[in-house]
Parts: sequence; structure tokens; C-alpha cells
Amino acid sequence: MRAPQFWWRRPTRPGLWPRLLAPLGWLYAAGTARRLRQPGLRPAVPVICLGNLVAGGAGKTPTVIALVERLVARGLTVHIVSRGYGGRLAGPVQVTPRHTATEVGDEPVLLSAFAPVWVARDRAAGVRAAQAAGAQVILLDDGLQNPAVVPSLALVVVDAAKGFGNGRCIPAGPLREPVPVGLKRADLVLTIGDAAAQAGFDAIWGAAVTLPRLHGVLEPLQMGMDWQDQRVLAFAGIADPARFFASLRAEGADVVRGEALSDHEPLSETLLRRLEAEAAAADAQLVTTEKDAARLPPAWRSRVLTLVVRLKIKDWAPLDAAIDRLGL
Repeated sequence: MRAPQFWWRRPTRPGLWPRLLAPLGWLYAAGTARRLRQPGLRPAVPVICLGNLVAGGAGKTPTVIALVERLVARGLTVHIVSRGYGGRLAGPVQVTPRHTATEVGDEPVLLSAFAPVWVARDRAAGVRAAQAAGAQVILLDDGLQNPAVVPSLALVVVDAAKGFGNGRCIPAGPLREPVPVGLKRADLVLTIGDAAAQAGFDAIWGAAVTLPRLHGVLEPLQMGMDWQDQRVLAFAGIADPARFFASLRAEGADVVRGEALSDHEPLSETLLRRLEAEAAAADAQLVTTEKDAARLPPAWRSRVLTLVVRLKIKDWAPLDAAIDRLGL
């Protein structure tokens, strides 16, 4: 019997499956805690870790881009260290224009347009490589539950609409570790979402978050494309494809259908040809996310439009103050 979708239910009235799976969640949390007790590298340069407490996406990639731009504006040399999820190279290797998403993962390919990126399954080795290459500050992508490196500053990124789900650990809920435990190792929290999502997060989780907090929203980047009444067939292999489809509709696009793929799913020629044929039959244009576009084969990049979004932070003051304390 397959368990129903329960991960994003609110924590007020747990359903049957979360209660039955709770003991496994306790074991998962204990395993995470045991792993985090291992000693980690203390780098010679500041390391800012970006992570989340839930499995799946929360908006870390746009956050990395926004932080790179903020730090570069201070005149700093910023490098990024990523595990390279979905790529076959173990590293440490610096991403170049010759690398493909199959080799290093889609997120490193995307991020390499903004700063030097090192892919390393061994995060400590990646940090050492970035440090040796002249990084003045290193952004450690999705490293909150990885003990290999001791960060100078840790930022927890949260999808405000989803919050921390039902407050339970995998598999009883979406959490990688209990909320109080994860936040105890963090310095700041960034919640991403519109005003309604932020208010919903405050109502349910506001009391649990006592750290300095930033509020952000993802907004389409204006690139001269008029989406109004544009018929599109959208596809997305990200953590929350529905959010991407909703963003297109908010821009005025006529989404004839949205194809939700699994996160980081390879974009095969067979899949793309099927989608192209369906789009042609519906007199629609194929469109995808910026991260998915990084996985497109070269021959398809001119045939698929991309909706680019960027993170807008309401008030940078809490993060700026934390960066100042690092002496940057």
C-alpha cells in the first residue's frame, strides 16, 4: 500500500502515516546527529553555508546567486563549492564552459556563470581547492547537514509556503533533522515567498524561529520577453514544478500543459521530441526553468524558452551585519 502525500501537511493534526512512520523519523534524525558529531575542516577563509532543514528545494540556488552578487559588490573574490548532485565527477574539479550537467550537475553549470564553482563530493577537498585558488570567501551550497566543513556563517533557506511541513523527520515528514536542532547550528533564516506565504509561515512557525530573519521573494527577471497570452507547454525537473507553472501564469502566459519531471531528471532526446511534438500540435512554445535549461542538449537550447527568476531580499541588514562580523 502506498502512503498518501503527507509531507507538507501542517503540524497541527498529524495523519496516520506520519504517526506510523515517526519511529523511523527518530532513527533518521539520530543518524544525522551522529554524523554531525564528526570533526570538520576549519578553513582559513570565511565559509558561508547555505542549507535547508527539509528534503527538496527551498530556493537555495537563487539564494546563492543573490549572495554572490552581494559579496562581489563588496569587492570580494567569491567561490562556490557544490556536491554536484546529478553529475558523475567526484572532484574536486572547477566547472568550466566545457563541462556538461551530466558531468558536474545542473546547478554548478548554472552557478558557474556567476562565480568560480568547485564540484566535490568531499566538501572539505572542495573548500581546500577553492581556498588554494584564491577565494576570499566561499559559499558552501547545501552543506548544513554535512560535517566535513565547519562554516563561519550558516543560513537556513525556507520555502515560506511549505515551512517545515508537518514537523517530522524523513520518512514521517520532510525534515532532515528536527527544527530546533537544525536552527541551533544556524545564524540566520531566509524565508522565501509572497506576503501570504510569509504570513502563513509566521502563524505556524514564527515562534520557532528566534534567529535573525530575512524575507525574500522570487521574481521573474525582465529580459524583453512578453509572456502575456503566449501559449506555452512548460516542463520542469525541479523540486516544485507547480510553482514554476504558477509563475508563468502570473506573467500572463497561457500554459496549455505543464509537464512535471522528477528533480534533476535527465532531458533525453526522446522526452524532448515528445514534448516538442505536443507543443507543435497545440500551437505552443516549449519553456522551462533556468536550472532545467542547463541540462538541455546543445541542439535544443535555441528551441526552448527559459523563464529566469531572481531572488529579491526585502532588507539585507541582518545578513550584512553578519558578514561585517566576519571581517569581510
